[in-house]
Amino acid sequence: MLIKSATLKLYTKLSQAYPRLVQNSRKMSSAEPDVIVQDCGDKGLIILNRPKALNSLNISMVDKIYPALKKWESEKKLVIIKGNGGKAFCAGGDVKAIAEAAFKGNKLGYEFFKKEYTNNGIIGSYKIPYVAFIDGIVMGGGVGLSVHGPYRIATERSLFAMPETQIGLFPDVGGSHFLPKLTGKLGWYLALTGVRLKGADLFKAGIATHLTDSSNLEKIEEELLKTSNEHEIKSVLGKYHKDDEKCKFSLDPYLEKIDACFSAPTVEEIYLRLEKDGSKWAAETIALLNKMSPTSLKITLKQLELGKKMDLHECLKMEYRLAVNCVDGHDFKEGVRALLIDKDQSPKWKPADLKHVTNEIVDKHFQRLPEEMELKHKL
Repeated sequence: MLIKSATLKLYTKLSQAYPRLVQNSRKMSSAEPDVIVQDCGDKGLIILNRPKALNSLNISMVDKIYPALKKWESEKKLVIIKGNGGKAFCAGGDVKAIAEAAFKGNKLGYEFFKKEYTNNGIIGSYKIPYVAFIDGIVMGGGVGLSVHGPYRIATERSLFAMPETQIGLFPDVGGSHFLPKLTGKLGWYLALTGVRLKGADLFKAGIATHLTDSSNLEKIEEELLKTSNEHEIKSVLGKYHKDDEKCKFSLDPYLEKIDACFSAPTVEEIYLRLEKDGSKWAAETIALLNKMSPTSLKITLKQLELGKKMDLHECLKMEYRLAVNCVDGHDFKEGVRALLIDKDQSPKWKPADLKHVTNEIVDKHFQRLPEEMELKHKL
């Protein structure tokens, strides 16, 4: 398998799907609701409904999802979440709106990330079964809406990535919690490079709990809505699960190299190990890392090392501190500008190279915020 500059190409393609944003991100651009919340008797159904924007997540959507989840937790026996349009479950958070606001001195990002991470937290500790249909693109914020739940159904159309280091951010939405739990150093590799996983790879990597053909999703939904307990839910998901033993994990040939290189204690040492490896895979991996914000790479490495010892809520609190500092910093705005606004694909990072990203710069991102700004467990 050749590792292409996949994240860059995908992000460029995704950016073309984003509609022009209105001045107030809470306003709807059409009569269609951006989230459809359906009460189905003793079940609840949430449908992300911004198909033209690949269901990218904004504050308006989070403000609809959270109260539904809170209410249903004590009233329902099951919640299903899916994306509309057939192309994406959720392509991520609407970072373009956040960056554009930040350029004007508006702290939209503070509010968005706080609400988004609080949503991620409730999913991770949800008291009733939560099933996510991660059909199509699932990136960033879409991962946060799915990966912390107990049931995640991938299809042949699924496309996963955590490409935040390319926009001066870090793998958030609980990335510091779930990525270290993947086999070996796979989570470190995915977090730092933004490499994509497709179809069955999501199941093989542990991102998805089940794999099925996209043509089965409608039947699965119908049968899930008829279940009366978790045993029946598991039975339905097992019935349609497709674990083809002949289908190998596309990264299998590289897992030993990934473990050897990405177990390094510093980003600089990761580069040295890749250079020493000298393979085509290593060269392509270096090329990917070279596109990323040097500051983001170092923040991400520390984030994962800390996160592997934390529970989800502790990780989200740490990530909120990182998010606030990134919104206030240079690289996030510059990364989004280069990729999604001006689209020149030539970000000017500050600092521009790893050697100038000091421990002081990295550590500052992890400092506690004023108490009134800290992320709480609940809104």
